[in-house]
Amino acid sequence: MSNTRVPRVAICGVMLESNSFAPISTEADFRVRSYFTGAEMMTQARAEHSVIAREVPSFVGAMDATGPWEPVPLIFTACQPGGPVDHDFFERCISGMEQMLAEAGPVDAVFVANHGAMTSTRTPDPDGEMIERLRKAVGPDAPIVVTHDLHANVSERLLENATLLIGYVTNPHVDMPQRAEEAAFSLRLILAGKAEPKTAFIRLPVTPPSVTLLTAAGPYADMITYGQRRAQELGGAILNVTILGGFVYSDTPKNGVAIVVTARHDLAVAQKLAKEIAHVGWNDRQRFRKQLTSIEDAVSAALARNTDASLPAAIYSDAGDNPGGGGRGNTTWLLKALVEAGARDVLYGSFVDPALAAECHRRGMGAVFEAHFNSESESEFSKPFSAEAEVVGLTDGRFVGKFGIFEGRLLECGPSAALRIGGITVVVMTDRQQTADSMFFEQFGFDVAAARTVCVKSRGHFRAAFSVWFTPEQVVEVDTAGLTSPVLERFDFKDLPRPSFPLDEDARWTPPNWG
Repeated sequence: MSNTRVPRVAICGVMLESNSFAPISTEADFRVRSYFTGAEMMTQARAEHSVIAREVPSFVGAMDATGPWEPVPLIFTACQPGGPVDHDFFERCISGMEQMLAEAGPVDAVFVANHGAMTSTRTPDPDGEMIERLRKAVGPDAPIVVTHDLHANVSERLLENATLLIGYVTNPHVDMPQRAEEAAFSLRLILAGKAEPKTAFIRLPVTPPSVTLLTAAGPYADMITYGQRRAQELGGAILNVTILGGFVYSDTPKNGVAIVVTARHDLAVAQKLAKEIAHVGWNDRQRFRKQLTSIEDAVSAALARNTDASLPAAIYSDAGDNPGGGGRGNTTWLLKALVEAGARDVLYGSFVDPALAAECHRRGMGAVFEAHFNSESESEFSKPFSAEAEVVGLTDGRFVGKFGIFEGRLLECGPSAALRIGGITVVVMTDRQQTADSMFFEQFGFDVAAARTVCVKSRGHFRAAFSVWFTPEQVVEVDTAGLTSPVLERFDFKDLPRPSFPLDEDARWTPPNWG
């Protein structure tokens, strides 16, 4: 490509984190959250506040800042974490991208913003299929740069067809803009002939629960720190180090902690560093276990805070029911226990119950009634619960996030309400979303700092938003049942590679023989 030619870069993505134990993710699930094609995608990418994934506007902004280019927007769609995508919808998305590419004419590169833990009703590796088909559509020479969440399950198929894979570095995920900018800068280098990416890949037989994959401290953090430091010590020879913790609940043959190291030119350099990082993780695998707090102990501690002002406030993670990992946001065990114990000064968010939210809006502010949680559906985890409640807040559920994963992003949770049950205030909303921002409470005017106990249906992303009020020592991960329970022995895994640690103590790893 001539140095004076303006590169044409296609942009697309199908973003879903699939929990194989959750209900199927349908076309309606995607369209209600984020589905954009063509020029509409670029409008969203350049809006001040948008519902589109943060990778897209950040990539576009970085490309705009680094020189002339012509965006070729295809299809971008995203869904709340849920079950496998309906394959017919997935097929329509990819076929649509192929058709749009054919109509657009030759492109010089492709940027793909995917989550990387998607499964479908027909295949465990739709992410890999998507990149393979894009490769066939654009030919062997056009770079394909892909970004992934660090909870991704990466396949050899994807890596064989992608030019460069860039994964998040932080958990909670706050670096999506930086990773998309890195994708743009790396693409510029590749198009200029300054890098010919060579990738080394190792998958460890380690499939940890997500609560052990924080990046502030712990075994996963140590792997990332080591990899980033060594990449810098190699003086620019490494283009990217991506360490994917995986998403165990996808239950696929491609699960496992993955090390993906891409060198600018020299494969041997990438292979050596990948092996170093893999040894760090494997030798430290015993730390990929997590001790949780029982509901009984969590409730007792909440009651103690009500009677002893010297005790610090705490934030509870309802870890088994994280909508950010496919949980439905409607388990009642922790809420019921707090209500029955008479806990006070508690903020609890957010319970997903469209029928109850609608009833609150019908009854209006100040209404006192018998609130029935899960009145219209019941499953293994979504058990009914009833209590007398007062409506103390009503909103349309539309707000802009302030912190962490949702900072600056427009959230649309549907009609929402706040119910006061004794000393507990419960946020009830229509559309499923993890409570990873203080705005879930502040939209009603509630002061997080005034609560003695805050409960959130979120696995880990809440930490970035609520760190203003709660230190890591004030975070309590509660052992609740649900589709995202960190107690992996509760799940009937069918497709995980076995043996795999920590499920199997006899798991073994043999380093690749790369010479």
